[in-house]
Parts: sequence; structure tokens; C-alpha cells
Amino acid sequence: MTSTPTDKRPFHPAELGTLAVMAWSGEHPDERGDLAFLLAYALGDGPGGAEGTSAAVRTLLENTGLPVGGPVVDATTRPSFPVSLLVEAGQAVVNMPHLNAQCLVPPEWLAAVRERGHAYFIFATRPWPEGSPGVQMTQATLSAFAGDEEMLAGAAHCLLPARSLRT
Repeated sequence: MTSTPTDKRPFHPAELGTLAVMAWSGEHPDERGDLAFLLAYALGDGPGGAEGTSAAVRTLLENTGLPVGGPVVDATTRPSFPVSLLVEAGQAVVNMPHLNAQCLVPPEWLAAVRERGHAYFIFATRPWPEGSPGVQMTQATLSAFAGDEEMLAGAAHCLLPARSLRT
């Protein structure tokens, strides 16, 4: 008996270190009105340091079907996509194989999600230690990372439909 080889590389969640998710809303060049954004990133504090964390994030994303540096995946048209977004009680919860992450979201983010029915999800492969949870973030600091072309080019991008417990 032979087995079929798999494209998936082994993934060990502990290699990710600390993960965080941040939410904001704002204009997007291809959209009218505000768009809700979610940014997932690692701090780079995994056992392999920043490089090991980045490699672990890449493996997670590739194994999940989120192309790193590739096109935006439109999960709004793929009901069985393995990444989902639950919006409930002022929080956004992203569920993926091997992890769940949640964050509080501002009222303007909730309004943008209600209007569009989805959020633009970015999962950075580059660690961002300055984005530690609980540390006060300025708009300039967020913009410097979230708008960095190199970070965006090396990230996975996805439109996630917003679901709630009521729907």
C-alpha cells in the first residue's frame, strides 16, 4: 500500500509565539466608504526568534490555503473556507485550523462590517514586536506597519464574511 504525499508541511503552534489581532476601519482604494480591517501578526517571540516565527506563520498560512504574497482570497464566495470571522459582543474572533484569535473592535469597525458584511483580513508573516497587546498604539505606528509595502507583499490577504451567533 502506498500513501499519497501531501503538500502540507508539519506545523507546530508553539513556534508562533505570541499572536495578536488588531481591528480598525478606513478607506480602501477599491471600495466606497469605510472598510473593516483585521490584522493578525506575531510578535516574533517564538522559540526560533523572529525568523522561526515568520517561518511558522508561513507554514500555517500555506497549510490553511491562504497564499502568502498572492492574490486576495474572497472567502465570501467560499462557505467552507477554513478561516472564519465571528463578530459578537463588540469582538471579532478569527478561527483557523490550529488557532483562534480575538480582539475588541471599535464602533466604527462594527458599522463598516454591518454595511459590507465582510472584513479585509491581513495575516502578516513579518513579526511586529512593537504591536504588543496592551501597549498604547498611535495611528502613525499602526500606519507605518500596516501600510508598509514589504509587509503587505509578504502577507496573506482575505475577505472574510462576518458571521454572528444570530445568523
